[in-house]
Amino acid sequence: MNFDLDTDQRDAAAGARQFFSGSASASAARAALEGGTVEPGHEALADIGFLGITVAEEAGGAGGSLLDLAVVAEQGGAVLAGPSLVTAARAAVLLADHPELAAALADGSIAFAVLDGPADGSAPSIDALGATRFLALDGDALVVGDGEVRGGPPIDATRGLASVRLTERQVLRQDAGELWARARRVAAVVLASEGLGAADRAVQLGVAYARERHAFGRPIGSYQAVKHMLVDAWVGVDQLRSLVWWAAWAADAAPEEFPLAASAAKAYAARVLEHAAETLIQVHGGIGFTWEHDAHLYWRRAKVDRLLLGDEAEHLDAVARLAVDGALGV
Repeated sequence: MNFDLDTDQRDAAAGARQFFSGSASASAARAALEGGTVEPGHEALADIGFLGITVAEEAGGAGGSLLDLAVVAEQGGAVLAGPSLVTAARAAVLLADHPELAAALADGSIAFAVLDGPADGSAPSIDALGATRFLALDGDALVVGDGEVRGGPPIDATRGLASVRLTERQVLRQDAGELWARARRVAAVVLASEGLGAADRAVQLGVAYARERHAFGRPIGSYQAVKHMLVDAWVGVDQLRSLVWWAAWAADAAPEEFPLAASAAKAYAARVLEHAAETLIQVHGGIGFTWEHDAHLYWRRAKVDRLLLGDEAEHLDAVARLAVDGALGV
């Protein structure tokens, strides 16, 4: 059995890496904190087709798998790009039976956000600041509508977090609880994919600095304390990559495994990204936490992402319950 990506997915990852490296960066994330625009932005993501990767072909999307989207999202996470592909992935699931709205998602003519919490006053939700229409679970009904948006001082401005109160709503589907749960799991996997990209980049930056920074006549990477920190962070990234690929694959190929895999990936991503960001700061002798260095931007992303779509404890609890119930058939 082949557990690797196929050629098309590797080509997609390479193309996404080229696109994101030319259109987003840590410096752009810093500028967003100071009131600048989030890069590459909604329009650019729509133009290149990333918003429609998992939208059905008949609705103008690519009809791709969650794994196809995950390998692209990883490259966006590496440069702290925004808006998040989490929103596109989640909305594509919720709008699958509404081709006109799905087409508007794919071509970018409507900027959707998916609300967490009550429709009359949501919790801070991803990409809500830049959205024009909002999807929410109202009781057990899936609704779409306009809303009043209330933001606040951001920790990570690229996430576009804001609370929303719907001012009007249209019911798209009754009894949408199971659909909503699946969409949230899909979103958790894409969030973990972006976390994987950010953690990988943080480790790379730490390794590069450990090679060039000298102390007592030697590169600091030659000292065991620094070396072990970086190796531990790298091992976490490598393990997270396996979890993310498994979860993304399971969404389409092994639905019975998907709930457990999605929670496992989301829980571990929170730990791995935070560890990688803190390691990057430590390798830089603490200066990485200051405003003058980009390391703090990865730390900010880690602190925000660990609380989005359920924290580590919630997802570990889900993993335990599903494992006890025999989710993997063992």
